[in-house]
Amino acid sequence: MSNEQVPEKRTTVSRSIKSRQLSMIAIGGSIGTGIFFASGNNIASIGPGGSLVLYIVIGVIVYFMMQCLGEMATNLPISGSFSAYAGRVIDPALGFAFGWNYWIAWAITIAVEFTAGAAIMTYWIPESVFPGWAWSVIFFVFLLGLNLFSVKGFAEAEYWFASIKVVVIILVIIVGFLVVFNVFGNSPGVENWTQTGSDGTPLKGPFFGGFGGALTAFLVVGYSFQGTELVGIAAAETDNPAKSIPKAVRSVFWRLLIFYIGSIVVVAFLIPSSNENLLSYGVEEVAKSPFTLLMKIYEIPYADHVMNAVVLTSVLSCGNSCMYSASRMLYALAKEKQAPKVFTYTSKTGVPLPALLASAAMGAFSFLCTLIGLNKLYLMLLNASAVMGFIVWLGIAVSQYRFRKAWIVQGRKVEDMKFRSKFYPVAPIVATVAFIIIIFGANYWTFYPEFLPFDFVTSYLFIPIFAGLYFGFKFYK
Repeated sequence: MSNEQVPEKRTTVSRSIKSRQLSMIAIGGSIGTGIFFASGNNIASIGPGGSLVLYIVIGVIVYFMMQCLGEMATNLPISGSFSAYAGRVIDPALGFAFGWNYWIAWAITIAVEFTAGAAIMTYWIPESVFPGWAWSVIFFVFLLGLNLFSVKGFAEAEYWFASIKVVVIILVIIVGFLVVFNVFGNSPGVENWTQTGSDGTPLKGPFFGGFGGALTAFLVVGYSFQGTELVGIAAAETDNPAKSIPKAVRSVFWRLLIFYIGSIVVVAFLIPSSNENLLSYGVEEVAKSPFTLLMKIYEIPYADHVMNAVVLTSVLSCGNSCMYSASRMLYALAKEKQAPKVFTYTSKTGVPLPALLASAAMGAFSFLCTLIGLNKLYLMLLNASAVMGFIVWLGIAVSQYRFRKAWIVQGRKVEDMKFRSKFYPVAPIVATVAFIIIIFGANYWTFYPEFLPFDFVTSYLFIPIFAGLYFGFKFYK
């Protein structure tokens, strides 16, 4: 068949995401395993005080990054977001590497959510009764089906999913503080900040694990905030970018910071850091979220089951956002001719179906959970996704530094920008330095004091992959 006989394929997405939906999409993508599972890991690893400080520090750095992204996304709302920005203001090869890195990162995060969802189900049904991979298949089909609808349908569904999470987290924080202040239940006071470890050795107040433990925890804390950059990805499908993006950038960060800080304070005061059911390295129990555990410890009737159900809904909602962002990045790469053309094709409702199916297939990697264990897979995928997420944030900070200079070089005034990032150039420079330190230093434990080959490879594999994408594009082009 000749080219003239082939009907033209649709290759455009729909601008139908509203302002209220954009904010909730970003919040929904960020409130998932990071807050419901990783928060427990941090408290068990570095103590309640250490966790609180790290969340605040990462929160400030993420604020800088979001300011950088907001400026670019508002003044240039295009498909591909930071990948396209890096390609335009720095180097096309760098944009290519950032784009594919982001796609892999979010496709892996889909697997993280599937794995966490399967682990949550073991709270009710043991793996011996119903295998984890079967739950992964069920969740896979459900999320794929949800994403096959129109963009408007996805945005509205995610709005309500995220709203449920926000309401529940607020209620947990309120109830938790009532317990802390002896209004409801018996408060342990400051006991959890001074209690002994599970091996009987005294913990030095709210901080332990040393600088090395804190550096490692940076990855987990950072992973908790990853998803905020969805504002940039959804910019190309937003009906009024100039109004919606600045509003989302301002509101999303502060909401997330309040949710995370409030949650950490509540969990840290009410659950001892030595509690073996807090998710931590070496513990083979990932079924209990700190939120669910909290309800069970204080014997609120059926509240642990209700909370576990909400946690499950939240994790699946996060996976839903992951599938959306991964498919849109692959679509954007194809539009830039940096991925096969087939990924530019969209349905009548504006959904990039080939890109969605490819992203979903990558996420199906989670089905391997039964081969290496839920806990091991969860930690491995979370680590890999966190590293790649920091690489993306690094790209955003560097790109905005160059974006502002490019804006001026073209004879434009900074005052004419629809949205200007605060603290320039301090914000992108501080964020860049912080992200580089975390990317290369957070997994030092894989080679010091003892070299762990498997963990070293899985922790640092994606750095040479990123370099390979960059130099491969340079050589090819």
